[in-house]
Order: sequence, then structure tokens, then C-alpha cells
Amino acid sequence: MSIDIYLEPFDISTIQLNIDKDPNRIYNIIRNYHKLGSYQNENGKIEELQDFDIALIGVPEDRSSLKNKGAKDAPDNIRKYFYSLYSHWNNLKIVDLGNIKNGNTIEDTYFALKEVVEHLLENNVISIILGGPQDLTYANYLAYEKFNKIINITSIDSVFDLGHHDDEINTHSWLSKIILHKPNYLFNFTNIGYQSYLVNKESIQLMKELYFDAYRLGEMRSDLEYTEPPIRNADIVSFDIASIRQSDAPGCYYSGPNGFSGEEACAMTRYAGLNDKLTSIGFYGLNPGLDNRGQTSFLTAQMIWYFIDGFMNRVNDKPILNSDDYIKFTVNIDGADGIIFLKSKKTSRWWIVLKPDNIKENRYRPHQFIPCTYDDYKEALKNNIPDKWWKAQQRMM
Repeated sequence: MSIDIYLEPFDISTIQLNIDKDPNRIYNIIRNYHKLGSYQNENGKIEELQDFDIALIGVPEDRSSLKNKGAKDAPDNIRKYFYSLYSHWNNLKIVDLGNIKNGNTIEDTYFALKEVVEHLLENNVISIILGGPQDLTYANYLAYEKFNKIINITSIDSVFDLGHHDDEINTHSWLSKIILHKPNYLFNFTNIGYQSYLVNKESIQLMKELYFDAYRLGEMRSDLEYTEPPIRNADIVSFDIASIRQSDAPGCYYSGPNGFSGEEACAMTRYAGLNDKLTSIGFYGLNPGLDNRGQTSFLTAQMIWYFIDGFMNRVNDKPILNSDDYIKFTVNIDGADGIIFLKSKKTSRWWIVLKPDNIKENRYRPHQFIPCTYDDYKEALKNNIPDKWWKAQQRMM
């Protein structure tokens, strides 16, 4: 399939880059979309899509952004800063596919983005989506439908974006559309960084009833390493710029005085890059028209840089129950028949294991290993059933 019909190649001449000719600048390393599904390197050699590990996709769309009009200008503004950064990696294989052409309706744009991400998944290329509003996560999710694969989504956001079931899809209602979509391929949804005073009690209760994971901002900021396991559990990460405090990221209408810091945002995107199972990530909600001297665009470019740094340092740390690369611990807890924990000898990361007889359907088997922390193991030693393990059991019923 050719994805050309959905894409507008990025024209570097449309932005001003005040950089030198250092060959290590990303500007001199990234390949740009050429034509006919091929990509041309500096020697004029045509490279195919499967030759790359990572692809940038811009989505200059804001029809569903509600009060954040201007988000359509974000992709090229992010590129302005991203291209100027230095690459510290050998053999980085990254291509910029340019921008999705806007459809006549927002649904047309969703379809185009779905088709492009689906094509990248078929070629084992990771998608970095530059939004645009966060409801583009819905289109990203639809790209996985073809593969009949149950997936996890982790959203870093100050709210849940549930909206009402009869709402038209927009930046504050996309999660409901994913939950209600048939057939449904969502195993778990995780929200990192919600702020209680921005979320009604009914939404919190619904998250509990669906056995989804939701972590408050204060809980995660008390020790940022707590964000690593839920990010490690994701196939898709959706990052709302409004989750970052306004002083660090003023370029979003929905930003507030509280939120993650810029440094914390970069750390979390590095965790995402390190995640061996993650295949797409999106950055949403940036509005250059509200930005202060490009501060938010620059921060988003740095977040992408940290994601790539994590990706380039992946160590293929996917757990196997009886592998010598993992230390196995079994904890007997009242009400649970021997809960298994694994600790990686490579990275010291932890997982809780669902036994095969706990898994009701074969399609859930890829979710047998649930990322956790050493603290989860210590709680189990106190005869407390791990919340992550219990929720996973309930979702498989």
C-alpha cells in the first residue's frame, strides 16, 4: 500500500533554522519523505520504509481542539527545535514522513492517520505523532485493529477525557470512543498525573469499575520512578502537553499552575523509549500561538529527543517465565495461590506474573507479565494482594 495520498512532505524551507553545519545535528541525520513511498539519503540512494526504526508524522489539525485553536501549527514548530538538536547515537534510523493532509472532515483525518500508522506497524517502524489535539489518539488506536491485537494505552494527562457517550469526538471525549468502539482491542488504560479537582467523582468511579489504572499527580511526583511500570506496560503512549505545569509549558490553553515539570516530562518520555513493547507515541495539545518564545515547542522537541535516547538504549528486556535472565520469586498470600514475581538481571526491573491457568483467553496471554516495582513485591510479602495483579485478573474475566 502507498501512503503517499495521505501525506504532504515537510518543506524545511518554511522554517528558519539558526544552526551550524555540524554533521551531528538531527537536521543532518533525519531523512525526509521523498515520493512514491521511498526516502532519499544524502548520497541520493533510495531507502525503503522498512530501513527505518522511527518515523515522525505531523498532524496539522485543530477542528476538535475546542478552546485550543491553533494546535494545527504545532508539528512544524516542534520540528524547528527538534531538527536543531544534536544526535548522540550511532546508526539512528529516523525518517520524517511530513504532515497528514487534512480531510474534509475530522473523521477523514482520523482515517488517514490510522492508515499511515497501520502501514508503519506492518513495517516495524515506531510512530512519533506530532499533534494536533489529543483525540488523534483514537485514530492511533484504530491502526491496531487490523492486527487483532489486544493492547494497552497509557495517557499522561491531567484529566480522563471521558466526555459523555453522546458527545461528538473531541480532545476531551476520545477515551469514551475507544471504550465503546466495537470490536474492542483495549486491555488496559492507564492515566498518569490526573488532578482530582479537575475530575468529577463519577469519572473516577468509572475508571475503578473498568479496572483501569489511574494515578494522581502528587502520587507520581513523590517518586517519578513510579511512572516507569505503567509506561513500560503501554503499546501506545499519549502525552497531553496540558499535563505539564503552565510555567514550564505555557503553549496550551488547558495548561494550569500544577502539573509535571519539564524535566519530569523528559524522564517519562525516556521511559517510553526504553519500553520494548511500545510501538507508537503521540504529543498533543501544543498551541504555538499561546507559547512564550517557543518554550513549549522547544520542550516538546526535547521530550522527543529523550524518547529516542530511550529507544536507542533498549536492551530487549521482555520477560520469560523460566529464563535464566530473570530471578523468580513466589509469594504466598491469603486469597491468592502463590503470586510470582520476576526481576530482570539486566535492568533490575520487576514484573508480576499471571499464571497460565489464570488467563481465560489466548488473546490475553501477551499481558501475562505486568510491570511493577520492588515496592509491590514488598507489599506482597506483607500479605497484601498487589492491586495491579488483581485488576488484571478482573479484566480477564
